[in-house]
Amino acid sequence: MQVVVLAGGIGSRLLPWTKSIPKPLLPMLDKTLLEQVISSVPSDMIDEVVVAGGYKVDMIKSYFSKSDFDFDLTIVPEDEPLGTGGALGNCRDVVNGTFACFNGDVISSLDVKSLLSLHKSNGGIGTLGLWEVNDPTRFGIVGLDDNSKITRFMEKPKPEEVFSNLINAGSYIFEDDIFDYIPSGKSSIERDVFPLLAEKQMLNGQKFDGFFIDSGTRSSWCDAVRTCIDKKRFSSGEICGKSWFDVPFGKVEEGSTIIDSMVGKDTEIMHSVVENSTILSGTKVSKNVSIESCLIGKNVTIGKNSRLTNMIVDHGSIIPEDSILNDGQWP
Repeated sequence: MQVVVLAGGIGSRLLPWTKSIPKPLLPMLDKTLLEQVISSVPSDMIDEVVVAGGYKVDMIKSYFSKSDFDFDLTIVPEDEPLGTGGALGNCRDVVNGTFACFNGDVISSLDVKSLLSLHKSNGGIGTLGLWEVNDPTRFGIVGLDDNSKITRFMEKPKPEEVFSNLINAGSYIFEDDIFDYIPSGKSSIERDVFPLLAEKQMLNGQKFDGFFIDSGTRSSWCDAVRTCIDKKRFSSGEICGKSWFDVPFGKVEEGSTIIDSMVGKDTEIMHSVVENSTILSGTKVSKNVSIESCLIGKNVTIGKNSRLTNMIVDHGSIIPEDSILNDGQWP
């Protein structure tokens, strides 16, 4: 079947990384973020991946055209931001039949075969993967009856409006009939489409367990990396301790401590500490550096005696010696 990935944003929460690399192509272990997102679908079920995106789509197309994948890739570009509804609606001429759809940040343990089975048995236009949280006010919440039918949908409720702790996990099975309910132009699936379909009893929902991460922020990216390491969502590279190292290896000086992190190829880490971070390829970390909960871009040089905490560092940056950087971006 076809798999649609909604990846229309510029990845503003991961700036400055996304100034030069579109978010779907950011490396998460030995795969791109886009590949990690669609890995919820067994590869033998995918005929075509349709990316609904408007930012650096030529780079996405070029990457996949030069890579060896078992599926076709189609880009449906946005000339202007259209929201989740408009982005999906743009795909109406290239998508048909039953298809899967994912928000472009979602890393989860969702079993798509189980979701598809419910969808086929219950009928309707769509079936949503659902996740349970303590505070659902940042999400879209659903009411679910005993037959797995969604009875109500509300996006980002106020605390006094909360009627459920089951949230929309950004992972769907749809029939192409959904395009009949998506207005032309800019719209939101969550605000304009799902509430209407829920009223008509045309949506199903299935709660899943395991993990669900919206990887589009610095902290959640770190969560996703740790989870992908733990769940072995990679096919190359090596694990040392609880960290993943790409090959060919660079140099890690004896006495360094690297915990819960992703380290790209051809990196050099001198006697330093790296924890809960991503360091992309070609980066040089000098002596006595501490890096905690950071995203360090490609070909970065970090001067000795520096302390970086909760930072996103742009590709090609040079961090001077003795720098203390917290809670932000560089430059």
